Amino acid sequence: MRYTRAWEPRAVSASDAVEVIQSGMRVFIHGAAATPTPLIEALCDKPGLEGVRLYHLHTNGPCRFADVSQEGRFFSVSLFTGASLRKPIEEGRADFVPIFLSDIPNLFTSQKIPLDVAIVQLSPPDGHGWCTLGTSVDTAKAAVDSAKYIIAEINDQMPRTHGNSFVHIDRVHAFMHSNRPLISAALTPETPVEAQIGESIAHLVEDGSCLQMGIGGIPNAVLSRLTNKNDIGIHTEMFSDNLVALVDAGVITNRFKAVHPGRITTSFVVGTKVVFDFVHDNPNVEFHPCDRTNDTAAIRRNDKMVAINSAIEIDLTGQVCADSIGHKIFSGIGGQMDFIHGAALSKGGKPIIALPATASSGKLSRIVPALKPGAGVVTTRGHVHWVVTEFGAVNLHGMGLRERGEALIAIAHPDFRSELKKALYDIRHFSF
Repeated sequence: MRYTRAWEPRAVSASDAVEVIQSGMRVFIHGAAATPTPLIEALCDKPGLEGVRLYHLHTNGPCRFADVSQEGRFFSVSLFTGASLRKPIEEGRADFVPIFLSDIPNLFTSQKIPLDVAIVQLSPPDGHGWCTLGTSVDTAKAAVDSAKYIIAEINDQMPRTHGNSFVHIDRVHAFMHSNRPLISAALTPETPVEAQIGESIAHLVEDGSCLQMGIGGIPNAVLSRLTNKNDIGIHTEMFSDNLVALVDAGVITNRFKAVHPGRITTSFVVGTKVVFDFVHDNPNVEFHPCDRTNDTAAIRRNDKMVAINSAIEIDLTGQVCADSIGHKIFSGIGGQMDFIHGAALSKGGKPIIALPATASSGKLSRIVPALKPGAGVVTTRGHVHWVVTEFGAVNLHGMGLRERGEALIAIAHPDFRSELKKALYDIRHFSF
């Protein structure tokens, strides 16, 4: 049977679509640009629900399910979080799971977390009935493969993505039909600090390198400085708008990749219509679940793997905190360790932690004698290699504790170097 638009009469209202969800169920919510906002709103409006556990990565748009008014009805469990959930987690109205991004799919497929329902946003089905997970395959593929019921928003504006992204419409229990723009995340103007860090990292990227990068000012600053490079490959968990210009300029060819050669490999994208249009029906971009993109065994097969990741603070031994400010959860472990270790194992690879030297408008040093109590060590001092601030780049791999302290102080903000030297003396009992 060819589906064409024959599926449209099966569409129901958002409130009817979520009717299957009952008290006590475990529900997955699609995230980032694929957040199915109309279905979430309908779920929050549904009366009589209690004790529904919601599992998700960072979601875009309103998070009514985490409002104080919804306490007792819904309990949010973030596998990677964002601004909307930080306060609920801190106040105990929501929770956070510290876990490598590569390990999340197995939580669902192994039934460690048995899902009753997966709420997702899909692209319209093709003539064979196949929808796609669009901009976010990441953990969503495991969720739709494992859940008893799939509830979907089929959005005419959701890009149709290639790779391991497909969900057949016959697998969908109920769906609503929409035609709305995806939630965008626009680029912000580059700061002088980001520019300097981007310049330093760009010097570390050789022709033929394979890149992983996140979103934000520093990755964008790096990408904008790679226009003179050749035959760059992309194997990443995510990317955004700035990558598109490098493809158009012929910088990104994926020619020397060992894994999915000739194609960009990713798990999700965020950004604006620029990147959404770029990935739509583009066979040169393959979306895969994050246990594939973030598999260390796959990452290491790409020579000259350069992994660019961020940090909140780093201590003088090289311990990297990237998910919390003390006990306060800020984001999550995500894929940092997957790619830092994978790049370290790659032939000619460069694992990079990049961060501004200061925080709070220069009042606090991000290079510290010791991490704050409760701070999460995402990248251990045994895994850290390159650390880059606006004051330079150092490779800590193979260095002892004294050398590490000296190297990190050399790229700290000058205003804090004296007190860091004193702290290093007090801890290690030597002077410079």
